Formats: sequence, structure tokens, C-alpha cells
Amino acid sequence: MKLSRILLTTAAALALSLGSVQAKEVKKLGLAVANLQANFFNQIKQAVEAEAKTRGITVVTVDAKGDGPTQVNQIQDLLTQNIDALIYIPAGAAAASIPVKLAHQADVPVINVDRNADGAPGDTFLATDSVASANAVCKHIIEKAGGKGNMVIIHGQKGTTPEVDRTKGCMDAVKANPGVKIVAEQWSNMWSQDEGFQIMQNMLQAHPDVSIVFAQADGLALGAAQAIKVGNPSQKIVVGGFDGDTAALEALKNGVFDVTATQQTQKMGRTAVDMAVKIVGGEKVPPVQLMDATLTTKDNVEGFIANHP
Repeated sequence: MKLSRILLTTAAALALSLGSVQAKEVKKLGLAVANLQANFFNQIKQAVEAEAKTRGITVVTVDAKGDGPTQVNQIQDLLTQNIDALIYIPAGAAAASIPVKLAHQADVPVINVDRNADGAPGDTFLATDSVASANAVCKHIIEKAGGKGNMVIIHGQKGTTPEVDRTKGCMDAVKANPGVKIVAEQWSNMWSQDEGFQIMQNMLQAHPDVSIVFAQADGLALGAAQAIKVGNPSQKIVVGGFDGDTAALEALKNGVFDVTATQQTQKMGRTAVDMAVKIVGGEKVPPVQLMDATLTTKDNVEGFIANHP
């Protein structure tokens, strides 16, 4: 009888001990961002930090400024700072898997946001459904151009998750419209406005009769629109972007370009913190979580300027 009681007491203590391990609390998060010069990433950063603050969690943020090797070094340093989880936006495709492997070796869970690491995914991946959203943007600009015309694509950083998915979604729309011909494509390195301007200038010189532009980020779209204004072509050129950056939404309102897909950046940031808390606490979460973006034109942009999702 005594032995039974001892065994029961030991089992109960063990269960309590295991429960406390599973219910470990998050006190410090590492946030590794690809490039804080981009409004999109800044919005996610702000949302992560705001959500963490409400939960009493410290966030240590590092900015790779678009450089993969720099980000690897930054994350190695974060892992020495006793972080409980890593929220990770890869700076590029080439070395994206290294930080995930390093974190997992240190028993630190990884929440990937916007970009996944090929061959070494994190514990969960949060992103916009870029295939569906890019498809909607390209359908819109093709329809606005009358269903036909010469089209150019200004890609994001080659091989990254959003670049690959936005290309697929747009190409599905192009294939459904035989009157559209893609006459030029070029990849950017930083998804930036300066790159969009330079790329579009070159494309206009080589293809002066272009009438449709899909730029895979709003920065690229704003640069392309600027180049079109400077080039002053005789034909109307329809320009589509992607992201719903705050400056771009104002530009969209003013007719600078035609359409974007507004991503739920605030929700992404909040969800990333929530996933970190759940994973560290022992809960199972879905490996991939895709969110909708909203097709945004001059007609509905005011709501997103007033309250970004």
C-alpha cells in the first residue's frame, strides 16, 4: 500500500514537472528582419514589438539590410542571448536555411514570416497567399488594358518565396489571356523604388509600346510609375504593384499607379508572436498559415489608409 502511494506520488510529481516544461513562457524573442528600409518589413516589426509589449515579452531586433551572410551572423549572435524563439524573415534565398538549422540545434523554435527557408522550414510559416493575390492583381491590370497588350514583369529578389509565388500567380493570369505578350522580365535585388525606376527606364527604351506592368512590390511599382512619367509615352500604361505599403496606398489614392494587393502586415506580426508563445508552450500549430491580401484600387484604398490590416 505504501509502495503504491509512493509510486502515485512520484507519477504525479513527474506529470507536474512535465506540465511545467510544456507550459514554458516566452520572455525574450529574437526578430531577424530582411531589410528595415522596406516599409513592409517595418510594419511587421512594429506589429511584433507592439504585441510582445502587451504580453510583457522583450524583443531583440536585428536588420540584415538585405544581406544573407550578415543575417546568418546576426542570428548566431541572437542565439547566444537566451532567446526563447526566433521570428525570422530571410534576407535572401541562398543562405535562408542556415539560421533555421542553427536555431533548431539550439532548441530554439523558428517562426518564418513572408519567406520560407527551402529545405529547412521553420516550425510554422506565416505569409500572404501570394499566388492567389498576384493572380488577382494581374487579372485586374490585364482587364484594365483591354485584355491585350505587351506586358513587362519587374520581379522581386530571385528565388525568394514571394517572388516565386507572385510569378506563378501572375503567369496563370497571363496564360488565360492569349492577347497578352510578355516582352521583358527583370529581377531586382532589394525590391526597391530606385530599382523599379531604373529597370522600367531600360524596359521602356527597349519596348516603347509596352502597356502593362506587373511590379512584384509597391516600391518597384512606384519606381516604374516614376519612369513612365519621365518617359511620357503616348499610350496609357497600366501598373500593378503588391504589398499595400503605406506610402504606396497614398500614391494609389492619387492615381500614381493602378492597383496593389494589401497584405495583413499587422496581423502577421501579432500572429508571429502568438505562434512563438504557443510553440514554446508545447502547443501544436499548423506548418503553413496563409493569409488573404485584398485587391486595392483607388475605389477602396481609403479604408486601408485609415486602418491598415
